[in-house]
Amino acid sequence: MTTPAPFGSWPTPLTSELVVAAAVRLGEVRVDGDTVLWAEGRPAEGGRTQIVRREADGTVTDLLPEGFDARTAVHEYGGAAWWAHDGILWFTNWADQRLHRLDPGSAPRPVSPEPATARGDRWADGVLAPDGSLVLVREHHPEGSGPAQVRNEVVRLHPDGAVDVLVTGPDFVTSPRLDASGARLAWVSWDHPSMPWDDTVLTVRDLATGTDTVVAGGPGESVSEPRWQADGSLLFVSDRTGWWSLYRWTPAGDVVPVIVEEAEIGVPCWTLGTSRHVTLTDGRIVAASRRAGYDALLVRALDGTVSELELPLSAAGSLQVGGRDEVVLVAGSPTREASVWRVRIGNPEPEVLRPARDLGVDERYLSVPEPIAFPSTDGAGAARTAHALFYPPASATHRGRDGERPPLLVVIHGGPTASASPVLSVGVQYWTSRGFAVVDVDYGGSTGYGRPYRELLQGSWGIVDVADCIAAARWLGEQGRVDPARLAIRGGSAGGYTTLAALARDDTPFAAGADHFGVADLEALAADTHKFESRYLDGLVGPYPEDRDIYVERSPINHVERFSKPLIVLQGSEDAIVPPNQSELIVDALRSRGVPVAYLLFEGEQHGFRRGENIRRALDAELSFYGQVLGFDLPAEEGIEPVEIER
Repeated sequence: MTTPAPFGSWPTPLTSELVVAAAVRLGEVRVDGDTVLWAEGRPAEGGRTQIVRREADGTVTDLLPEGFDARTAVHEYGGAAWWAHDGILWFTNWADQRLHRLDPGSAPRPVSPEPATARGDRWADGVLAPDGSLVLVREHHPEGSGPAQVRNEVVRLHPDGAVDVLVTGPDFVTSPRLDASGARLAWVSWDHPSMPWDDTVLTVRDLATGTDTVVAGGPGESVSEPRWQADGSLLFVSDRTGWWSLYRWTPAGDVVPVIVEEAEIGVPCWTLGTSRHVTLTDGRIVAASRRAGYDALLVRALDGTVSELELPLSAAGSLQVGGRDEVVLVAGSPTREASVWRVRIGNPEPEVLRPARDLGVDERYLSVPEPIAFPSTDGAGAARTAHALFYPPASATHRGRDGERPPLLVVIHGGPTASASPVLSVGVQYWTSRGFAVVDVDYGGSTGYGRPYRELLQGSWGIVDVADCIAAARWLGEQGRVDPARLAIRGGSAGGYTTLAALARDDTPFAAGADHFGVADLEALAADTHKFESRYLDGLVGPYPEDRDIYVERSPINHVERFSKPLIVLQGSEDAIVPPNQSELIVDALRSRGVPVAYLLFEGEQHGFRRGENIRRALDAELSFYGQVLGFDLPAEEGIEPVEIER
């Protein structure tokens, strides 16, 4: 039996304490001989990234001593901050951004040169060369430099600390990969104003002759993830057909399709080191492929046939070869958080090497997402279809009262070139188990639906994304699945901008909003951001300052007279991507107009909250905010501290 109670007020074991208790963010996986290593971001340890090693006998060891944090600031978003070979670990330490080496039984020691400037050099995405040197990406920040002066290069770092520059000139370089002999180098590059999902180039260099060969890419083609093969060919991902598919280049100059479907093997390279395909020792290829918001693992046999593995996963990443018939990866499902798996081809039961935490929760509390497609419009008003994942309320003990429909949280992923994830998130279940419905919108511009869908946001940020979020909310209301009078919208970073833009409208259907470190002033963002995204808005909005009038028109800060709905704003004090002044601009403007607003500034946090106590406070404060605005009581047993709403 379940007890009827107002939606939003249901008691739940999925509290903010559980969200962070023993929670980790699993990052990249590496295989080194018989050992498997992976990265864990730990909120309980101040958000630092620990590297964990699992021996063949199952013994698990934390490798980094206290005070070390394997994170790189290359591109600000990082990724590929560590790698391992023959028991030796190389990693970039967050505090000083120097590359360190950790030998068995020793303490970490820096191997990159002393920084020549206050901001220094940043290192990532390395591979070990046969001569013992490292080939990797270096991001150099000259003294007092702005984004235009930052140099991204492929370099060779010798054991004595000497550095040779191998590739310089492009605005960005990633994925330096040596063939087995160390004689040829492949890398991906691109130039402003493109982003890596727009136009990239894959180049191969003969290191003996210095001859460069362009393998793929250029205007209208996004190329990523080069992988050398045993026969000297090169696999890579390209969206030349409109979908990120897998191709092979041979030294003879041929490019042939390997796995080409109307699905996405590639992902947007916000971080370095993505790995969505691997080649087994016998030549078979395993790739993750996304369709309708869900991942599957595909196997390409030696005869060219492609089959799908029957596995209980909905998202997969960081694929690595684990043996002749084995792949190690990070995977999750709608009812299980991400884990490290070992998958044996032909065996439907994966071995879990790093299990997800045991939540100790009745599965009836877990809401499973339903992929939905709904009608929306493009920037010119033409009809089209948009996509989302819909989570209905779920509880083992409570249900809504007769005749009442649940409030809806419209969730907007960051990026905006990213996608909703169908993996169990306690942060989502925190809401659904209390009686909220949640819709995670893959608005036009999101990835996973082909290049044409991704390009819907070109020149239309603040239009197409807002239209899709409003359309999702209204459609669910029309379907009778949510209460159209209690719609709320929340998002972080780019999703925070969409939240603000959706509220800065006279016709907004939303009763409230939550802005997590979102953009309020596009002009300020164009003038004050890091190199990686310093020209991103050229595509999303238009060149600046030539199209300044568009920036002004689409900036929520310039339309505060249209804000009438309560807003909560949450911001990190050390955010270099969306600085605190962005949030403070909008908060001050709403205060001056008397619009109800709550503002929480979290000291020491960057772009996205990493510390457990701050994650908890942000969630509980947002719940308190909705309770006050939408009219329901909080479960007394949780002792949630109310947030102050300035009225």
